[in-house]
Amino acid sequence: MGKLLSTPSMRPDAGQIFREYLSAVLLHSHASARACGLGATDLYALNILQLTGAMTPGELTARTGLTTGPTTRLIDRMEQAGYVRRVPAPGDRRKVTVQPVGEPADLDRVMAPARQQIGQILGGYAPDQRDVHFDYFARAAEAYQEASEELREQ
Repeated sequence: MGKLLSTPSMRPDAGQIFREYLSAVLLHSHASARACGLGATDLYALNILQLTGAMTPGELTARTGLTTGPTTRLIDRMEQAGYVRRVPAPGDRRKVTVQPVGEPADLDRVMAPARQQIGQILGGYAPDQRDVHFDYFARAAEAYQEASEELREQ
């Protein structure tokens, strides 16, 4: 799987640990979606909409990596479940935006145990160490976003 995080200044198992972390996060996301009666892509798309706000179906297609047909079905499912609504775009009634309007009722309950455990782990660090963690989260999210966009352009 390559030499992820392989530099002389890193511990030799850094790549392994990082891959295990990412796999655990992905597994938890899939299990959380299933526990709420959603597909993993549906929960991911809902999360995108809640983080960024309304967007066009085309923008959602780009962000999820789906093609237009599956994105349309995804929006249909989320709209039928009451999580999003299609709203005419201001100034051009031929276009719509997809707006988040709700979230799965069980989502907070389903995610609470992991959130509590992660909160306890982070709470065990000194404030300056927590700042480093959150700096990493923000910068890594941006790096992954950019890398995803580059991959889509290939």
